[in-house]
Amino acid sequence: MAEFIWFLLVVLTLAVASYKRTTLVNAVAAAAAVMVLGTLFGDIGLLGWIVFLIFAVPLTIADIRQPYISSKLLAFYRKVMPEMSTTEQEAIDAGTVWWDGDIFSGKPDWDKLHGIPKGRLTPEEQAFLDGPVDRVCHMVDEWQINHKDADLSQEIWDFLKEHRFFAMIIKKKYGGLEFSAYAQSRVLQKLAGSSAVLSSTVGVPNSLGPGELLQHYGTEQQQDYYLPRLANGEEIPCFALTGPEAGSDAGAIPDVGVVCKGEWEGEEVLGMRLTFDKRYITLAPIATVVGLAFKLQDPEGLLGDNKELGITCALIPRDTKGLDIGRRHFPLNTPFQNGPIRGNDIFVPLDFIIGGKAMAGKGWRMLMECLSVGRCITLPSTAAGGAKTVALATGAYARIRRQFRMPVGHMEGVEEMLARIGGNAYLMDSVTSFSTVGVDLGEKPSVISAISKYHLTEKMRQVINDSMDIHGGKGIMLGPNNYLGRGYQGAPISITVEGANILTRNMMIFGQGAMRCHPYVLKEIEAANLDDKQARLKAFDKAVFGHIGFAVANTVRSIWFSLTNGTFHNTPFTDETARYYKLLQGYSANLALLTDVSMGVLGGDLKRRERLSARLGDILSGLYMGSTTLKRYDDEGRLKEDLPLMHWAMQNTLHDIETAIDDFLENFPNRAIAAVMRVLVMPFGRRVDKPSDKLEHKIAMMLQTPSSARSRLGDGQYLTREEGNLFGDLEQTLDDVIAAQPVFDKICEHKNAKLPFTRLDALAEDALKEGVINEEEADLLRRTEAGRLRTINVDDFDHEELIANQAVKKPSRKKTGKAA
Repeated sequence: MAEFIWFLLVVLTLAVASYKRTTLVNAVAAAAAVMVLGTLFGDIGLLGWIVFLIFAVPLTIADIRQPYISSKLLAFYRKVMPEMSTTEQEAIDAGTVWWDGDIFSGKPDWDKLHGIPKGRLTPEEQAFLDGPVDRVCHMVDEWQINHKDADLSQEIWDFLKEHRFFAMIIKKKYGGLEFSAYAQSRVLQKLAGSSAVLSSTVGVPNSLGPGELLQHYGTEQQQDYYLPRLANGEEIPCFALTGPEAGSDAGAIPDVGVVCKGEWEGEEVLGMRLTFDKRYITLAPIATVVGLAFKLQDPEGLLGDNKELGITCALIPRDTKGLDIGRRHFPLNTPFQNGPIRGNDIFVPLDFIIGGKAMAGKGWRMLMECLSVGRCITLPSTAAGGAKTVALATGAYARIRRQFRMPVGHMEGVEEMLARIGGNAYLMDSVTSFSTVGVDLGEKPSVISAISKYHLTEKMRQVINDSMDIHGGKGIMLGPNNYLGRGYQGAPISITVEGANILTRNMMIFGQGAMRCHPYVLKEIEAANLDDKQARLKAFDKAVFGHIGFAVANTVRSIWFSLTNGTFHNTPFTDETARYYKLLQGYSANLALLTDVSMGVLGGDLKRRERLSARLGDILSGLYMGSTTLKRYDDEGRLKEDLPLMHWAMQNTLHDIETAIDDFLENFPNRAIAAVMRVLVMPFGRRVDKPSDKLEHKIAMMLQTPSSARSRLGDGQYLTREEGNLFGDLEQTLDDVIAAQPVFDKICEHKNAKLPFTRLDALAEDALKEGVINEEEADLLRRTEAGRLRTINVDDFDHEELIANQAVKKPSRKKTGKAA
């Protein structure tokens, strides 16, 4: 019995050492110290020491461990692990690991999280938002843009060029604005709240495009020529990557360039003959310079021995002979400039390659590095901006619109949707704020950008769907006074572009996350592929035993989390948020454990089991979004008024994490191991419930009642109360309705009747005559009635107004699936 107790103490010592993540040598030394104590007490004899040394010596002495243990593990590893393609390797190498590494570690460093600076605007950036951005939002006429012109007005185009909206990323020495990623995000959020066409038009040149690529990789001559012209609007850029045969799988593009000699401007030069077929290219119909991605081939060996150079990026002027450009797509009734680009056997000089001849074949890495940045900014920011504006608009409408003699926002079914809208808007802005700060700190967060793109565009789809349900007929009747319909129509666009969301969730988030964020997986892969056998074994030994220690530590952490429910986890705060930090820390350990077990059991097959990897990606995503929510709450001063929004975002996110864990375990193919994992990570079932009705009621009331918390939720959006701004008019009408309520109640009390909240202007006249109210109160009721009717009424048209202009030649039905 005594020996068994000492055995338990040894195991406990190793468990504590693993929990603390001490080195293998220190852990064994601590266990040996316990063995010595047991020997001194006379309870551990020779047999105990023999058993201990059998395990301890091979693990701690590298000269024994490497040839007898690590070599066998290496052979097995090389057999089961799938070969990584060049494009996969370059995609992984292109990004950097930031906070996503912490949340994958099983032990997030909360002090590190809260030490990351809050996003802030410079005076110049704030002035741009308050000046040119507000003015261009004021210039927007959504009905004119979408229904009549199918384009921004020439006035808006000129304004965008004049004020360098397309040059937010371009350095000042070239005439650009050189704004931070955080500032770019704020600009796009405000634009998105006013017009999807406007935000798309501005967003694309400032994300993945020639400007970004030129600044990072262009030759000095290319930079000096193009960047000033891009900055002042003389050049309009687009980037052609996607084609009929390669959408999300951009690495499979069939477009080719063949190195050869040819004539250019009367001289024979070394160049390329390009053949390509691209579609879905934003700004293509009006672009003056095309960034083009293609696979470069050198069959004659004019550049060296390599005949297949790989993906290459070049700049093609619009007037290049043979370039077929100018036609338009029509993406779901959202007429931002978008269209196909084609070319057949077009010859251009080799120095059209971005970065010149030296960058031939290096385009994939260029694209991955830039896309990891751009994907963090453009689509997440437009989604968050749209959600913020929709949240305030829907809250105002729900308070103004009445049915059954009560605001529809007071109905519990509507409250549920309002809470989802408000909570998601809070979380979405948290994600964009934090992610763009990472970019400004020099990160290229490929995993975070995938998380942000997927989840925020999906959440925007839910926000707009909920808002449409609340608005009912008001939302579906298009016209000058409909502020939702076009956003609802266009929501699937952001779901589709920059990598379809199905691919992003099922392949990218965890696929890249497991490689980039796991502290040992990439090291193991790199070690296993070394050419030198001795160096390979040594590097693999270090990586694999580091991995084993990591896995043991997270197993112990998961068990401790299961037994204690995270009660003893350290947290940076002891207030209402403490529980959330503890749960996130526990789920981080769970994620690391589930990942290691999955890789060990399924090996390379995990890559093909997309639904399993997607659920692991959902856990990783939830950890990231929950972290950003806690970070935002702290950055904004831990204000009690914001607690309902923070609580909803955290509880909904944690519930989603648990759903992902539960679904993963339920569908893991090895049922015995699944049962063991469930005991380790979720032995007592769920820990977190969905947000309660009481909490959701608080958020619904917040959206319907002006307050500082409501204003913070919509911070930065275009809500100016001026003629033509439907959102500003909603805000004013909300204020008027709330201010008019006591006056209305006074009249009802005087008449001893429960009157309908309608025809307030007529009611005002009667009450004024009877001396119940004064002239100021009567004016308030008249103004409120006018605003109320503007809010609830919808547009109607003469039949002829809805018929397309018959004077314009009908467009041909030319398909873009094949080259013309």
